[in-house]
Order: sequence, then structure tokens, then C-alpha cells
Amino acid sequence: MASAAHTAPDGIREFPIGAPGDGPYGVTAGPDGAMWCTLVHSGGIGRLETDGSHRVHSLDAPTCGPMVITPGPDGALWFTRNRDHRIGRISATGAAESFPLPSPECAPYGIAAGPDGAMWFTEMNTDRIGRINTEGEVTEFPLPVSGAFPAMIAAGPDGALWFTLNQADAIGRIALDGEVAVYPLPRSGAAPVGIAAGPDGALWFTQIGAGRIGRITTAGAVTETALSDAEARPHAITAGAHGDLWFSEWGAGRIGRITADGDVEGYGLPTQGSEPHGIALGSDGAVWTALESGTLARLAP
Repeated sequence: MASAAHTAPDGIREFPIGAPGDGPYGVTAGPDGAMWCTLVHSGGIGRLETDGSHRVHSLDAPTCGPMVITPGPDGALWFTRNRDHRIGRISATGAAESFPLPSPECAPYGIAAGPDGAMWFTEMNTDRIGRINTEGEVTEFPLPVSGAFPAMIAAGPDGALWFTLNQADAIGRIALDGEVAVYPLPRSGAAPVGIAAGPDGALWFTQIGAGRIGRITTAGAVTETALSDAEARPHAITAGAHGDLWFSEWGAGRIGRITADGDVEGYGLPTQGSEPHGIALGSDGAVWTALESGTLARLAP
């Protein structure tokens, strides 16, 4: 179905984090119950309590470009440092470290915990998927495509990792032994970015170039749902608490919701030009999204 746009409900609140211009980008729920986010422009990691109090942890390189952040198997938060080509780790108390990657100028972007106790990540510039264990040891796996621009990555229900290939208009799958499969999408220019495991045993992904939400089964069958606003530029996606999925509409300043049946709603954010990027389910049951304009937005459950 086409999406229905709504004005912001009373349940949406925005919480400033960091200084103006810091640029909240990725967001995730931490093991401590707080929301954690990357500050892409200032090279920091923010931590926000649900009451709005926050703290910013500055990293060792202000220009490192922290992007996607997610909990690891060790009780810490792991994140990609896109501009200085490292993987970062920060404890719940704010102790940060980083690990250099073997491939120069690889530009890591998406990152996810795998079922093997390691973190898996994409390398945008080198057509590789990386794996880093909690001791910082890195292994890289080449993809069978070039110039594909691998973006976000998620653990699937089949014990593999699934990822978007932004410039190849495809979805990839990598097994724990490094075997890769690539599934082309039905249309060119789809430019998939976000991907998440859904409640139905499939993977759901955004098509930032086509204004669509896609679904791929673990057997590789793809279906699509068109948004009513073809210029919405859906970016990140996450599973919700009630069998649905939520996604950020970067080009439209909205939060979108899609059910497993393909019904879509959109909720406008209070701030114009907010540029929503990362999105995550909080420990409080609310949906949170990082607004590059300077806040984290919370949609009450």
C-alpha cells in the first residue's frame, strides 16, 4: 500500500545532544538502557538517558567520522570510523579504543554483531566484508562484485550476515566461512542502504534511490512496497516491538512504519530539515532516530 503522511503526534519529542553541528548519525540502545549515538561531524559518541540528560565522549580523532553504532557481545558499543578507516569500541563507562583495518582507505560503514561472537562490518571503498573479534583481530572477505559500495549489514535468522550493495542494486549474504551470495534487485537505481531482520524471518531493507521498502527471504525472493513519496529517501530500518518495522525518511523529515503486510504510515518530525538517519528500538519500547540537525527524536510506544 502507499504510505499515509501524518503530522507529528504528541508522542514525538526531540532531545538535543552534543553541540550544534556535531551531527548525530547512528543510534542504538546500549546494554545500560541508555541511547548511544555517533556524532559524525565532531568525532564523538553521545549517550542519552531517557530523561534527556546526556554526555558526549570525545574520540581521539575529531575527523574520524563515526557512523554506525551497535552493541557487541562483550557489553560494549562498537562503531565504524569511516574517515580514518578504523573500528571503534566504547565501554558503557566511556572508555574508548580503536582498531586499524588492513585495507587503506576502506571506509567502513555498517556494523553488526554476528552469531559467532564477532563483529561484522562493510568496507565501502574496497568491496569487502570485514570481521573483527573482541580482541581486535581482523579478517577480510572480498565480494564478487566491484564498485558495489556495501553499506549496512545485519545478522539474519539463518546464521549468516546480510548486507546492502548500494551501487550494485543488490543484497548480499555472507556465511560465517566467508562464502558470499549476491541477489540483484528488480530495478536499477534502487540504491539500498539500511537492512534489518524482520519479525517474519525475512530481511527488510530501504531503497533510498527508489522510495521503496524491500523484503528478501533467506532464499533470495524479493518483494517491494512503494512509498507514496518517491523522494522520501528511506535510509535506515529497524524491527519494532509489535511485529512491524520502522525506517527513517531522510529526504522527507519523517519516521515511517511498515507492517509485515505492507501497510505504511509516516510521521512528520517537528523540526524542519532535521535529516533523520539512524533508527533503533529503545529499551523503553520507543522508536528513536538520530537527526543530523542536532537531536535524537523519540516516538513514544
